[in-house]
Parts: sequence; C-alpha cells; structure tokens
Amino acid sequence: MSDSDTTPRRSAYARLLDRAMRILAMRDHSEQEFRRKLTAPVMTKTGPEPVDASEEDINNVVNWCFENRYLDDDRFARQFIASRGRKGYGPSRISQELNQKGIGREAAQAAMRECEIDWTALAREQAYRKYGEPLPTAFADKVKVQRFLMYRGFMMEDIQALWRNFDD
Repeated sequence: MSDSDTTPRRSAYARLLDRAMRILAMRDHSEQEFRRKLTAPVMTKTGPEPVDASEEDINNVVNWCFENRYLDDDRFARQFIASRGRKGYGPSRISQELNQKGIGREAAQAAMRECEIDWTALAREQAYRKYGEPLPTAFADKVKVQRFLMYRGFMMEDIQALWRNFDD
C-alpha cells in the first residue's frame, strides 16, 4: 500500500482553491454570494456531497482571492449596476439587490454615484418599450406606467420627469 492510498489526492485547501477559480471564472461575485457558492454541497454521481474544508481553509481561500483581486466587492457592485441597468432596472431595485448580495449601503451608494447611467432616460426607454410612444396622458394609464416603472425600481422623480415636457 503506497502513501497516496491513505492520503487524500490533494489537500482540501487546494481543491477549494480550484473550486473558487471555477466559480470566479464565470463572473464576478460579492463576497457573501462567493462564500455561499464555495461552501455549497458539491453535486456528484451519488448526489450532493458536503465540502470537506475547514472554516480556516475557506477564510484563507477568500482572503487569497481578495489579495489577488479575483474578488472585489466594489468592482462587483459597479459591474452589477451596469448589467442590471442594461436590463432596464432602476436604482432602487438595483440597490436592494446589491444589499441582498451582501454589498453594504455605503459601497452601493458610492458605486451608484460612479455609474454614468441616465436613470430618467432609461425609465423613458422602458416606458416607451412597454407602452409605446407617445406615453399615455390619461390619468388611469399614467398610473399604470408609473406602477410599472416603480416595480422596475425607478425613483418617482425620474418617472414624473417623463411627463414634465408634456405638461408645460
């Protein structure tokens, strides 16, 4: 019997680091969602198998990823805002989603200030896409447009700006 028969193929840390690289190769993650994915059971032919790494190994892998800039919550927040903005979501909804992903309020607000998205123009684009151009002016129809845009996460000031040109 050789030594390799009694010892694991590779250390838990090395296997965890490989898993971390596979996770981060797909897209950026916040630290919170990265830790969740890193510690989630691994699917095998026989079903889910728990990760056999210690808390210390997990913390070491997370720290290594931060030190080597594979993990960066600020970069994640900026990219997330740009991505969700391209999909037509407003700042309120994006901020809420960032919070759910473990990005702190200050970091989310800083990333929002840095982004170059014209939220009013984006709200107008979403409203035109759903309701056509020109936007309805009847009260009941305006309420539907406003409700849709609020659901998408736009601020009331950006939504009301859509009709300011018509009301003057």
